Amino acid sequence: MEISKYADLAVMYISEYGLKIIASIAIFIIGKMVVRKVTALIKTLMHKAKVDNTLVEFLSNAIYFVLLIVVILASLNTLGINTTSFLAVFGAASLAVGLALKDSLSNIGAAVLIIIFRPFGVGDTIEAAGASGKVEEINLFSTIMVMPDNKTVTIPNSKIIGSNITNYSSKSTRRVDLIFSIEYRNDLKLAKDIMLQVIKEDNRVLEEPAPFVAVGELGDKGVNFVFQVWVKTENYLNVRFDMNEKVKLAFDAHGISIPVSQNP
Repeated sequence: MEISKYADLAVMYISEYGLKIIASIAIFIIGKMVVRKVTALIKTLMHKAKVDNTLVEFLSNAIYFVLLIVVILASLNTLGINTTSFLAVFGAASLAVGLALKDSLSNIGAAVLIIIFRPFGVGDTIEAAGASGKVEEINLFSTIMVMPDNKTVTIPNSKIIGSNITNYSSKSTRRVDLIFSIEYRNDLKLAKDIMLQVIKEDNRVLEEPAPFVAVGELGDKGVNFVFQVWVKTENYLNVRFDMNEKVKLAFDAHGISIPVSQNP
């Protein structure tokens, strides 16, 4: 009688929970496979979009973790287990972690925004958050830049996103803007012709957009010329420095003098 009673009880539980257990296990196994495939697809798309490897790993792991939790909750729910309490505990834990790591999370969020909107990338020369240099690395928490004097500066990503970003490398060409002054007693037309000749002799200067030299201002000490030429971005600094030297030497060779400030 006892054996028959336990057998009947076992049959009852198997008939009641057996299908649920099988369905729950099936949901977990199939769901886990789907999560892996979805994560792999997202990871592939991010690599094709040339997303930083550190961010790819972080985001793919985060997506996998979130989707796996959804699968586990669905599996438990199939068994008839109330998952509301699990969600409440998970939500409370997430809130506590979020408050404790709010600064770090803001930097991670900023890193994601940098990757999505791509205001700059590794190798670009930028100015942001009061610093100017070449971007060496973008990680989850900060952007690392190398200054012109080879110093390394690490800036939190949230500071970068919260400031104006000037990207000097985003375009293939840049304009060199200079101001040259001559004394009033000098030949204005000759000075202009000299500058145009200096431009013509430098093959780094682009023909289009056309160079521009004109009187910009009649100043207190002399005539100020606006001097503008377009160059490839990689030649910008060299052309800027060279033009200052070449124009000064050409002025000297033709007797064109520049105003000299007199101490009171």
